[in-house]
Amino acid sequence: MAGDSMAGDNMREGPAFDPAAIAMVETVPPEVSSLRAFWSAFSENRGAVLGLMVVAFIALLAIFAPWVAPHSPVEQFRQFVQQPPVWAGGSWQFPFGTDAVGRDVLSRLIYGARISLGIGLSVMVVSVALGIVLGLASAFMRGGVEVVVMRIMDVVVAIPSLVLAILVVAVLGPSLANTIIAVTVVYLPRYVRLVRAAAIAELSKEYVVAAQVAGVGKVRLMFVTVLPNCLAPLIVQAALGISDAILEAAALGFLGLGAQPPTPEWGAMLADSREFIRSAPWIVTLPGLAILVTVVAINLMGDGLRDALDPKLRRS
Repeated sequence: MAGDSMAGDNMREGPAFDPAAIAMVETVPPEVSSLRAFWSAFSENRGAVLGLMVVAFIALLAIFAPWVAPHSPVEQFRQFVQQPPVWAGGSWQFPFGTDAVGRDVLSRLIYGARISLGIGLSVMVVSVALGIVLGLASAFMRGGVEVVVMRIMDVVVAIPSLVLAILVVAVLGPSLANTIIAVTVVYLPRYVRLVRAAAIAELSKEYVVAAQVAGVGKVRLMFVTVLPNCLAPLIVQAALGISDAILEAAALGFLGLGAQPPTPEWGAMLADSREFIRSAPWIVTLPGLAILVTVVAINLMGDGLRDALDPKLRRS
């Protein structure tokens, strides 16, 4: 009976808890998801958020251009040649005015966003894909493969970018597709070098050595084990590379080596209207402003990505 009484007392009393341990558990913050942590770091940069909003707006205009643009980009209104924009006394039928052959400038700018962003994204995707393959091959296959790949990249870097792009387009012929090829060739070395350097830095770490000891194949080791840890600087470089590709394509278009008339590409629009800079300045100013705003917005967004993805740059 005495034993039963003591057992009952122990059951009523229950286990003893340390108040300090309970307080410590209650004060541990919940684990924050990686996506939420990234957005928290990215949103601290107001310029990056503004750039993201501008890029998203321009991208939406480009996607829905057939429904947003008031007119066809190649339709000519001969009775309204060089009509000024609304703020200069023009009509709301052509809010941004018309060009030298009566085409609506606003519609051409909207469709031009589709072309310019398309060039930037195409160059970025192809350059990143080739850069990953060549960079990882150079990092893992030291010796002959590395020497050949890196010496080719050194030759490409040694030639000024615009000169090299002009040379490639001169060989292939002026067109939109050849513009993408030329700009891809120009900017490929930066991705190859970046991936190679990041992969070499990862090869000496313990998780790579453990994977090698476990018998992981070289292809799996390259693309599954090492590559995910090289993506942070690659994403930042890819974002900034879009703006560089847009500028390079606009330069080729301005020189007549890119998109050919009547394609509404911003650089080609500048080339077609440069002789009217005094009589109709809006024809030159608006495409230039479109290039400026887009490039600045993408660069601001790229800076925010760099701050958010690099732990050393994150604010405490």
